[in-house]
Amino acid sequence: MSESTNTQSVSQERKIVTEVPGPKSVALHERRNKVVSTGIGTALPVYIEEAHGAILRDVDGNQFIDCGSGIGVTTIGHTDEKVLEAAIAQAQKLTHSLITVTPYESYVKVAEYLAKYTPVEGPVKSMLVNSGAEAVENAIKIARRYTGRPGVAVLECGYHGRTMLTATMNHKAVPYTAGFGSRASDIYRAPNSYPLHDGLTGEEAAKRTIKFLEKTVSAGDLACVIAEPVQGEGGFIVPADGYWETLGKWCRENGVLVIADEVQSGIVRTGTVYASEQLGIKPDMVTTAKGIAGGFPLSAVTGRAEIMDSCPPGTLGGTFAGNPIACAAAISVFEQIESDNLLDEAKRIEKVFGGGLRELKEKHPAIAEVRGLGAMLAIEITKPGSLEPDAELTKAVIGYAAQNGVLLLNAGLYDNVLRFLPSIKLTDELISEVLTVLDEAFNEAGA
Repeated sequence: MSESTNTQSVSQERKIVTEVPGPKSVALHERRNKVVSTGIGTALPVYIEEAHGAILRDVDGNQFIDCGSGIGVTTIGHTDEKVLEAAIAQAQKLTHSLITVTPYESYVKVAEYLAKYTPVEGPVKSMLVNSGAEAVENAIKIARRYTGRPGVAVLECGYHGRTMLTATMNHKAVPYTAGFGSRASDIYRAPNSYPLHDGLTGEEAAKRTIKFLEKTVSAGDLACVIAEPVQGEGGFIVPADGYWETLGKWCRENGVLVIADEVQSGIVRTGTVYASEQLGIKPDMVTTAKGIAGGFPLSAVTGRAEIMDSCPPGTLGGTFAGNPIACAAAISVFEQIESDNLLDEAKRIEKVFGGGLRELKEKHPAIAEVRGLGAMLAIEITKPGSLEPDAELTKAVIGYAAQNGVLLLNAGLYDNVLRFLPSIKLTDELISEVLTVLDEAFNEAGA
């Protein structure tokens, strides 16, 4: 690759050289506000020009440690060299054909990798699409076709996308559905397992979920239960041990499909290829997106072959679904999973970063809990001595971090959770810098 590419020019260091945002970003933001819908929000209005590994560099030359990875997309790192090489090589041969017109091998190869790694028992098949929401929509479409049932059960604190159906499935009305008119039908929201707040064992929480579903919809009308193994937007909530064993058993006994929405938690993010492997989930179908293609748009629905084949030819697909360049990038990601110990790197993040966050918890009473798996970690921030959410402090910490070269994201129903989705290329040295900035931010706020 050329010496001028950002893989060579973006040093892996935090560096602030102007105000944040800087003058060039401010000017770009003024241009943006004239032509981009206000419905497109921005967490931090710094305009990124280059990125590599775990570092973002804006148009003013400021460099930020990226703890968001484009909300979990660049798990393998920004502008990963092997991913870029695969994508460039593919772009020089074939940019578009469409599997439903004239097929190509890279689509098949991605499906082969998914069959190998997706934690679904028995022969499995896949379909490829573009985004997480599109994968979820198709998974539900397939589940309804296979079961002949209309009902879809989702869990409190869940997030599944921004389309009409997936937005209806989200727990939060604001900003996803409020004011946008009619919502999709046959969606039933059940209690989840939230150990910090409900104090229930996994079995107790599952029985509560089951009781709710039996009373409000009945199993005979349910096509599926769809849930994130580790809830993302809801605040990186990890269910109590035993939750999915109990709920999954009830689903199997009643012919209700289990769909694991692994859009955010899949593809190495949690220290296994899929988080379901760690949580006792035995899914019938899995949705994959975000980290699968190293920054290129690609998603998948993978499920038991009999379920996936319940849809006749021509009923699934999309114009850009399974684009050859995105497929080539995904193949590179899977190849690196097999050759470069990526799972160990995610486990390193959990040990080093998670350990550091737990040390911060001992110093700052506003941190109610540290939780998560692998490189999917969070701290819940509350008023000291209570579980009352403290969104203002969370916002202050994020703001302080941004001014000091660390990009953070919030989450949770009350915006009081700091979620960390770093690249697994984040070094121990950069982790130490993030922890130092966090410590300073809490000290600055007197928390």
